[in-house]
Amino acid sequence: MASAWRRAWPRIRHWLYWTHRWLGIGGCLLFVMWFASGVVMMYVGYPNLTDEERLAGLAPLRFGQAQLSPAAALQALPPEVRGLQPRRMGLETQGGTDPQPVWRIVDARGGRHTVSARDGRVPGPVDAVQAEAIARAFSGQPGARWAETLDRDQWTVPQGLNPLRPLHRIEVGDAAGTELYVSQRNGEVVRDTTRPERFWNWLGSVPHWIYFTPLRADPPLWHDVVVWMSAACIVSAVTGIVIGILRVRLRRRFRNGAVTPYTGWMAWHHIAGLIGGFFVLTWIVSGWLSMNPNGWFQRGGDAAAMARYTGAGTSPFPWPPAALPTGEGDAAPREAVLLWFDGRPLLQLRDAKARVRVVDAATGAPAAIARDDIVRAASRLRPGARIVDTTLQVREDFHWYGHHRERIVPVWRLQFDDPARSRVYIDPASGQVAGSNDSNSRLRRWLFNAAHSLDFPWLIQYRPAWDLVMWLLSLVGIVASASGVVIGWRRLRRRPARAAASKGLAQAGP
Repeated sequence: MASAWRRAWPRIRHWLYWTHRWLGIGGCLLFVMWFASGVVMMYVGYPNLTDEERLAGLAPLRFGQAQLSPAAALQALPPEVRGLQPRRMGLETQGGTDPQPVWRIVDARGGRHTVSARDGRVPGPVDAVQAEAIARAFSGQPGARWAETLDRDQWTVPQGLNPLRPLHRIEVGDAAGTELYVSQRNGEVVRDTTRPERFWNWLGSVPHWIYFTPLRADPPLWHDVVVWMSAACIVSAVTGIVIGILRVRLRRRFRNGAVTPYTGWMAWHHIAGLIGGFFVLTWIVSGWLSMNPNGWFQRGGDAAAMARYTGAGTSPFPWPPAALPTGEGDAAPREAVLLWFDGRPLLQLRDAKARVRVVDAATGAPAAIARDDIVRAASRLRPGARIVDTTLQVREDFHWYGHHRERIVPVWRLQFDDPARSRVYIDPASGQVAGSNDSNSRLRRWLFNAAHSLDFPWLIQYRPAWDLVMWLLSLVGIVASASGVVIGWRRLRRRPARAAASKGLAQAGP
């Protein structure tokens, strides 16, 4: 066996070097781009209309004007979704030339619908003039102007916006260069961007995710491109680590006394690769896994289990609601979301600062949900499984944390004894399921989030410690990759020169 290995080793080594050399020429360019753009993404995320921004742009609710009951609003939906329990139903004020309360409904299939809560009318397509008026009311900028109507552009490529297309792009005209996107279908403001966001995203999210509009408009093609590019870079990184280890000497040094036989850019590439190669590999593998190749981490919600838990639709939602808490200015409710808990109708009121109040829809009193009520209702989420632990979690942990997103704390954490070892997190104020995980998603948490973002609670809670670690590792990766780019460029330049020299000698003859 040893003899066979010795005979095969020269050919194996040849292919190691050949694979790393030619994959590395293109791969190092990608690595440099990924590391540099990843640093930008630490501070500037992809443009998104946050809940806080959306609620701040809405006018206060006037419940007295909302004459149409939720049941009547559901009857206005298309016949194919009319009988299905909606995913979400909320009341808000749609601005414009004729401000009015409207029901915003997300049906069971993800479709988006708007019904006037004043007269039950389903608004028709919103034209440019109406979109301008909506944007002016939302932004408070009287100079907002319609710019164009489009299906998608660089900042509206995500598939989540598909039910709302086409979109009107409105230039607000403020100092930040804000642009709003208003759905032509229902007049909803769905996205905002600012000039600094757009600039930094060209250096951050767009190159990092290969998020160019023509490619992202075809989700299967974009998925395959990213998966295969990442796979090729994984091979480049693995072969580079193996070669780097083979070429290092710690005990018996080379003639120059160094641990590497190389000098110049080759030495930088070798040493930086040895130091940061493991992190380069974990980042690229975890990024590849984020694309969920082969559907390894596929998860689907159980709508039937959720319906059993909430008891939604078991009785008519009381309307008009009982006396509701009011407020002045920013404290006035901007949105009222219909909730159900164990067959009990609730209203979630949110003001301009996204502060939440949950009240009993029948009485208007603050909702009071006991632990025993939650445990009893939650037992219907996993039929055949027992709840083996119920803990009121008062701080974030490794699987419930708020890096780049909001997490409810305190939260009830329920552990089930099903084969997937499911955990369900429930909001104590509303009784709503705030999140869940199982053994598969917890594995993905280790393989992607922990490896890619280093979002360990003990690190992200003590910034700038997390920033310093990410900067340091990114700089090592950039050095290793940029030196590889220089080496690859020099090799590519030498090949035409050698070919030209050989051709000249052949033409000269003896």
